[in-house]
Formats: sequence, C-alpha cells, structure tokens
Amino acid sequence: MPEPPPVPTQPRNPLHGMTLEAVVAALVAHYGWPGLSERIPLRCFTSEPSVASSLKFLRKTPWAREKVEALYLFMLRDAARAQRIRVSPSPARGRGQG
Repeated sequence: MPEPPPVPTQPRNPLHGMTLEAVVAALVAHYGWPGLSERIPLRCFTSEPSVASSLKFLRKTPWAREKVEALYLFMLRDAARAQRIRVSPSPARGRGQG
C-alpha cells in the first residue's frame, strides 16, 4: 500500500494554520471593535459586533474576508517592524563631525 503524499508546509505564510476565528480575535484584541470598524467599515464590526456574527458574514463574503486577512498581515508586519526598531541600537550621532 503506497504512503500518502506529505502534507505541504507553508513556513513563510503567516495565515497557514490560522482559523478565521483566530484572525478576527487577534484583530479585535489589537484594535478593538471601534478600531477595527474604522479600518474596515463593515456592519458586522460596527453594529452590535461579535466574533460569531463577523464569522458568519466573512465566511459568505470573500472580498470582506480578504480585507480582514490583509489587515491581519499588516498588523503582523507592523508589530515586527516596531519590535525591530525597539531592539536595534540607535545609530551613533556626531561621529566624525567637528
């Protein structure tokens, strides 16, 4: 009996293995409902928002899901950029001048 083919991994894809629920929850934790509705003006984020109602809408609306996933990726890049700025030493000022 042949072995099943290995499952392809996507180590550089931040969305790989993430559920839509986890993505929405992370965005809400980071921006809050008001901040999320400012960035993506959808009724499911503005009028009595909840993760459940958002998931129901996003699963039926591919263009809205793409916007949510894009904002999640932006949030990850922004957080990584902020961390690099905090960690990197500040450049020496005034060297060789004078």
